[in-house]
Amino acid sequence: MWPDFELVGETVRLRPLVRDDVDGLAAAGAESREHYRFTTVPAGRDEALAYVERAERMMASGARLVLATIWNDRLVGSTSFIGMQPWQWPEGSPLQRVDRPDSIEIGATWLAASAQRTRCNTEAKALMLTHAFDVWQVHAVRLRTDERNARSRRGIERLGAVLEGVIRADVPAQDARPRNSASYSITRDEWQAVSARLRRRL
Repeated sequence: MWPDFELVGETVRLRPLVRDDVDGLAAAGAESREHYRFTTVPAGRDEALAYVERAERMMASGARLVLATIWNDRLVGSTSFIGMQPWQWPEGSPLQRVDRPDSIEIGATWLAASAQRTRCNTEAKALMLTHAFDVWQVHAVRLRTDERNARSRRGIERLGAVLEGVIRADVPAQDARPRNSASYSITRDEWQAVSARLRRRL
């Protein structure tokens, strides 16, 4: 469904996850699992294969665009565009669209230990946000994370996203309990300032 999709930056390339990525995903997830308490990260080849198969199903249904994160020509993790659906505007509105989303979520992001606390995540997020706002022309990008995940929340806040609140019992958590999600967003009106901030960081 997404054969030609690719986002290319200076050191990062994002493209749809494929079966050939299984071994690379397994290797990335095996570097260190210290910071994966709140994140779904495959452990071993069997879990990596199941991860890719699930990604294929979600992409085929249009529910999610699951991307391989390639940094300096090495697969180091994955990230996703989630919830890509146009809004239903009032009848006759010139804003109605069917070919691209009105809002979108970026999430399900994880990186190998060697890519954490580098420019990799910032560059990847800059690529995704730029595509969402400048190509799809969305009105908002949302980012959600486990309320308890202080590390992830700091990273989202460094992007310039605004905390909207905590959604209680939002989705299943990694520890098999209902997850309270800290929900953040960047709106179209805020994008120019956020973009400038990302360029400075890079």
